Amino acid sequence: MNVLRTPDERFENLPGYDFAPHYTEVNGLRMHYMDEGSGQTVLCLHGEPSWCYLYRKIARVLAPHHRVVAPDLIGFGRSDKPAEREAYTFAMHRDAVAGFIENLDLSDITLVCQDWGGLLGLDAATRMPARFARLVIMNTGLPTGEQPMSRAFKAWRKFAEKSTDMAIGAIIQGATTTTLSAEVIAAYDAPYPDQSYKAGALVFPLLVPINPDDEAAPHMRAAREVLRKWTKPVQVMFSDGDPVTRGGDAWFRENVPGAKGTPEITIENGGHFLQEDQGEEIGDQVLRFMDRTPLETPTGPGA
Repeated sequence: MNVLRTPDERFENLPGYDFAPHYTEVNGLRMHYMDEGSGQTVLCLHGEPSWCYLYRKIARVLAPHHRVVAPDLIGFGRSDKPAEREAYTFAMHRDAVAGFIENLDLSDITLVCQDWGGLLGLDAATRMPARFARLVIMNTGLPTGEQPMSRAFKAWRKFAEKSTDMAIGAIIQGATTTTLSAEVIAAYDAPYPDQSYKAGALVFPLLVPINPDDEAAPHMRAAREVLRKWTKPVQVMFSDGDPVTRGGDAWFRENVPGAKGTPEITIENGGHFLQEDQGEEIGDQVLRFMDRTPLETPTGPGA
């Protein structure tokens, strides 16, 4: 397998991001992660086509109080990037996220997830429930191939099917409500010196199950069934300006027992990448959620 690794100098002097890099090896591939602060672990999982840079604003709010861990998924950020599209399967990503959690021996996790971070993170939480204390679910879903997909997602998938390249920073800008500076857009482009590094970004939309027999579909069904009995605290916070996941919060609010005792929060003036638009507010909401739901018998690092 031909594995590409973005040169370190691509990540120098990124606006708002001066966090030291950390690495762990999972299934023969190097995963990068942000690791800031101490105390209860907040695990932040990004989606497509972003990287942990997306969580920089949230990290600055949370790190003075808790430990913030935000990995780059394989194919993104400073993590290794197999060059062949065939390397990117749901199983590869699923195993990488689980391996990352096990490598760092994370426990008492408060999961903060969005987009593919939700598909992968909620799968991990429902397979490894003893490691997770709370869930914060934002602009994501658990598609099983049986529900109709939004028009915006169908357009996105069609674009990915036909594309050989992807303007990552421009895509992030197009899915936010704020005007990003040229420097911030460049930071989202930084992991990709050229299109050969973008196989993971190009494949991800095609891994979302649109048929019941797609690779990820049975795992999404299994996660849904576990969440129907999930009584640990769950905070659902979708934004008001995301055409891709609009309305998806209803399933979590109505079906997950742990979500029924928490406030109904909508992040206003937020697009699909609500962490970019309203990162500080989200950080504040996560802090309040954690304060409202103290751990009875914490076991994690710094407890």
